[in-house]
Amino acid sequence: MSKYEALHRLKDEMEKDNSLPLKKGANKLVFGSGNTEAQILICGEAPGATENIQGLPFVGQAGKLLDKFLALAGLERKNVFITNIVHHRPPENRDPLPNEIESYGKYLDKIIEIIKPKIIITLGRFSMAKFLPNAFISQVHGKAFNVGDFKIIPMYHPAASLRNGKILMAEKQDFVNLKNMVQLT
Repeated sequence: MSKYEALHRLKDEMEKDNSLPLKKGANKLVFGSGNTEAQILICGEAPGATENIQGLPFVGQAGKLLDKFLALAGLERKNVFITNIVHHRPPENRDPLPNEIESYGKYLDKIIEIIKPKIIITLGRFSMAKFLPNAFISQVHGKAFNVGDFKIIPMYHPAASLRNGKILMAEKQDFVNLKNMVQLT
């Protein structure tokens, strides 16, 4: 079975899973999108309003900014796979709760297992905490960490950059630096 087929089978399984805590209030499952053969997987936190409508990750304002950041690193969306730690939108765009992250975690683990990326770029503190549970994003953003079989590179969430000019400047520099990190793999 190809990665593409395996991911679609997993998506079908998620769509049927009524135990997922955020499913009831969401419009669509936001599974993930991108290159199934990608060496880089980008993991955000949770779908926003636009993602909830379209069923695709990072298609709103934060997604447009992410595309600009990727260009700074010499990357294009079509060459990476993008997903989130939870795949339905939390009510009123609140942060995902620990039990929600845990419920969706088994599916995220399977997505990672299928894609087999070399690099996982986390966007925001919640996705970073999956791989670096004791880290503070303000201290580790833009740095690479070897965790298991992966190189984990935590980044600020693009939505934070939209709200804070200092974070925007830091994140731009982190993505410029990312260009060198991804060429090493």
